Amino acid sequence: MKLLRVGPPGAERPVVLGQDGTGYDLSGRTRDVDGSFLAGLDAAALARDVAAGLLPEVDLAGQRVGAPVARPGKVVGIGLNYRDHAAEAGAAIPDEPVIFLKPSSTVVGPYDEVLVPRGGDKTDYEAELAIVIGRPASYLAGHAEAARVIAGYTIANDVTERAFQLERGGQWAKGKSAQTFTPLGPWLVTADEVADPQRLPLRLWVNGELRQDGSTAHMIFPVLELVRYVSQFMALEPGDVIVTGTPAGVTLGHPGAAFLAPGDVVEIEIDGLGRQRQVLGKA
Repeated sequence: MKLLRVGPPGAERPVVLGQDGTGYDLSGRTRDVDGSFLAGLDAAALARDVAAGLLPEVDLAGQRVGAPVARPGKVVGIGLNYRDHAAEAGAAIPDEPVIFLKPSSTVVGPYDEVLVPRGGDKTDYEAELAIVIGRPASYLAGHAEAARVIAGYTIANDVTERAFQLERGGQWAKGKSAQTFTPLGPWLVTADEVADPQRLPLRLWVNGELRQDGSTAHMIFPVLELVRYVSQFMALEPGDVIVTGTPAGVTLGHPGAAFLAPGDVVEIEIDGLGRQRQVLGKA
């Protein structure tokens, strides 16, 4: 099942997609695709309601698509989680997952403008699989428990201003917290539709040039381990998002390559999860 939110920023409407791509309005069932909705989500029951014609159709043509989750409580980032990316960054393979936090204010829709921040001149892209949490989780004991708290998956661009990250005191949060720095979507694909989150090809293009071509199969720490591990250090809540790291191919790993600039176009695709497209602007 694919969930999405359509409409102007701050006034998005919750929608579920039928198997033929028809949109069905969820406004009569929930105010939004938020933590409260995800905590009670029964994907199989909702699919039956769609098949039975119990939800009104909605015309999606020409509508803006927002992030598939309404303002997550927190966005948890995982750094250096692909061996090839760690190698291109000149970093050692971590013994444990590297965790950082991104403000919810960074989250925008999958086709919204991404802004190069004021004072930034090394804005970079990172194609990532994002996990959406659907149940409260603390101190999970193992992977089976982790699987039960995942509502689904979506695409994230973990946009990063490298000058802030590396040249302003070495703090990752500075480089990853600017407005528009976490495009999400287009859909939240429920966990039952993703047979194996460790077998998802992901690709990123800049101005039509393929820059990243990887697979979640190459993660150092797999999805279920990330959820289990993060729950040891913070309470995960419905609607929270974990962005799981990026494969090789970021601009930082290619000396002399141009960082993103206003007018550039970034596109990201993960098999089964859809495709994003952002045009860069300037804050």
